[in-house]
Amino acid sequence: MSIIEVKNLKKYYQVHKKEPGLIGSIKSLFKREYEDVKAVNNVSFSIEEGELVGFIGPNGAGKTTTLKCLSGLLYPTSGKLEVLGYNPWDRKHEFLKQISLVMGQKNQLWWDLPAMETFILNKEIYEVPQEKFDHVLNNLVDLLEVKDVLNIQVRKLSLGQRMKCELIAALLHSPKVLFLDEPTIGLDVVMQKKMRDFIKSYNQKYKATIILTSHYMDDVSQLCERVIIIDKGKLIFDGSLREIVEKYADHKIIRVVFSKAIDAKKLEKIALVKEYNYPSAVLTVKREASNVAAAELLKNFPIADLNIEEPLIEDIIAEVFTGKDVS
Repeated sequence: MSIIEVKNLKKYYQVHKKEPGLIGSIKSLFKREYEDVKAVNNVSFSIEEGELVGFIGPNGAGKTTTLKCLSGLLYPTSGKLEVLGYNPWDRKHEFLKQISLVMGQKNQLWWDLPAMETFILNKEIYEVPQEKFDHVLNNLVDLLEVKDVLNIQVRKLSLGQRMKCELIAALLHSPKVLFLDEPTIGLDVVMQKKMRDFIKSYNQKYKATIILTSHYMDDVSQLCERVIIIDKGKLIFDGSLREIVEKYADHKIIRVVFSKAIDAKKLEKIALVKEYNYPSAVLTVKREASNVAAAELLKNFPIADLNIEEPLIEDIIAEVFTGKDVS
């Protein structure tokens, strides 16, 4: 069952163009020129109930604009949107009670009050029964390990603690659809992992449908089986993350440490030399030839250490954005 349906979504903005300097400002008083910025350009996809989908792309690709259209914050220029059977822009009360949008750069917590005050306010806004509120709050507090900070002013919390409380505030009404826009931005590595673990647990426990945007590839690779890639407002890939890896990771990386100095040119006969700085070298070789290349290195060079590695997913996704065909 499709929970989210997007067909030919377009969102264009008119942007005023002005020549620099005083003369440009004077000219703009009498004649203004505009250009259309295609933030989202003819994007279509559908998402099933319970899916956790990675929505990725470079800065300015149109990710946040799409999420804002799906949550009803922006009215699309054209196209058809349905979330839980509702038109998001109608912003019906029944619809809003079933979704939530979490933006890593935006706060909904009251800055000078404890987070608990915002939780109580949201309980009333979403008309959550007291018994359900207590049950959900206790579960979320336990999952995110924030019991000791609920009654501390938000402005005194660390970024990690604040982001956890932001998530609780967004999830108290148990939304069926969750839009997460950079939920781990600015967090340290340990806190990022805790947030990922929580998102995964929430998805499994509540069968929530989640769209996740993130610049951290660890978020996407560890949480999402399916990815939608958008660039310059256009959808360029929609499929499994494994499919992307298999299509673009046609090579492996061999990292070598030599026990003696060697002639780097001889390495080029075995593999492509990406980096050589004695005693270390980084080589790339076709996936199917990696074992043969490693055997030749061990046989013909003084090797102290050798590792065969998969390419980083960040590098794989970067190749997609260079304009390669992903059809």
